[in-house]
Amino acid sequence: MSHRLDSQRFRRAEGRLDKCPRCGKGPLAEDVDSGELFCTNCGFVAKERVEETGPERRTFTEDGKEDNARTGSPASIASHDMGLATVIGRSNRDAAGSQLSGGMRSTVERMRTWDRRSQVTDSVDRNLRRAFDQLRMFAEKLAVSQEVIERAAYIYRKALDRELLRGRSIIQITAAALYAACRDMEVPRTLKDVASVSNVDKRDVARSYRLLLKEIGLKMPVPDPVKSLSRVASKAGMNERTRRKAFEILMKAQKKGIVAGKDPMGLAAAALYVASTLDGGEKTQKDVAEAAEVTEVTVRNRYKGLRQTLGI
Repeated sequence: MSHRLDSQRFRRAEGRLDKCPRCGKGPLAEDVDSGELFCTNCGFVAKERVEETGPERRTFTEDGKEDNARTGSPASIASHDMGLATVIGRSNRDAAGSQLSGGMRSTVERMRTWDRRSQVTDSVDRNLRRAFDQLRMFAEKLAVSQEVIERAAYIYRKALDRELLRGRSIIQITAAALYAACRDMEVPRTLKDVASVSNVDKRDVARSYRLLLKEIGLKMPVPDPVKSLSRVASKAGMNERTRRKAFEILMKAQKKGIVAGKDPMGLAAAALYVASTLDGGEKTQKDVAEAAEVTEVTVRNRYKGLRQTLGI
C-alpha cells in the first residue's frame, strides 16, 4: 500500500509515532478525511480516529499574523456562565459529515433544548442572563467597546452579590452599571444617552447610579471635558481649526483649575463657542447647546467664566 504524502488528503503524522508498531519500518501518515493514522509501508491502521490539534477557527494577532492557537470563544465576565459552558452546534451532520436521519435530528434537537435549559439552573443565572442580554443591546446602541461591557458586567455582579436588586428593576441597575462603566473608563456617554437607549427615566438611572456608588464604593475619576470635545464639535458641524483652538482653551482652563466640578459637556460646548467667536464663526449658543444637549444658560455661564478667567 502506497500513498503520496504530499497530496491534500494525506499528510505525514509528525510528533505522534515515528515508526509503525507492526512492521517497524514505514513512517506513519494521517488521512485528513477519515482521521485514520496508518503505516505507509504495510498499511496497518494504528489509530482509527486522531484528535485534531490544529486551530478550530482562524484568529489573528495584533500585527496581522495568523494565530495557530487552538482556542474557542474567549471567556467573558459579561456572560452568565463566564463563557465556559459547552454548546451543541446547529449542524445536523454526524462526525463523518453525513446528514442525520429524521429521528436522530429530533433527538439532537431535544438535546439542544435540554442543554440550553441546563445552563440556567437557578434564579441568579436567570437574572444574569437577562441582564447581560440587555447590557449587550444597550452597549451596541451606544457604540462602546468590549472593555466597557466587561466593566459594566463586573459592576452588575457586585450589585447582585450585595443584594441591591431586591425590589428594583433589572433594566435600571443594568443601565446604571453601564453608565458607571462609561464614567469609570472616561467614555463620553451622558446619563441622557444611557437613559434613552435603555428606555428608562433619567431620574431612575441617576438614582440607581448613586446607589451603586454608595453601596459598592466606586471611585469615579474627574470628568475630562477634552474627551467630549470631538463629539460636540461633530454634532455642531465645526471645522478642525475651531476644534484645535477649543482644545487649547480647555488645556489652559485645566491649568487654571476651573474645570473641576463642572459638567464636561457644558465646558466643551463653551470652549467651542469661544473658539468659534474668535474665528468669526456663525454658530450660535443655541446650536452649540443643542449639540452638547445642555441648556443655553449653561453655555452662556461657562462662556463668560472662560473669557473672564483666561482673559480672552
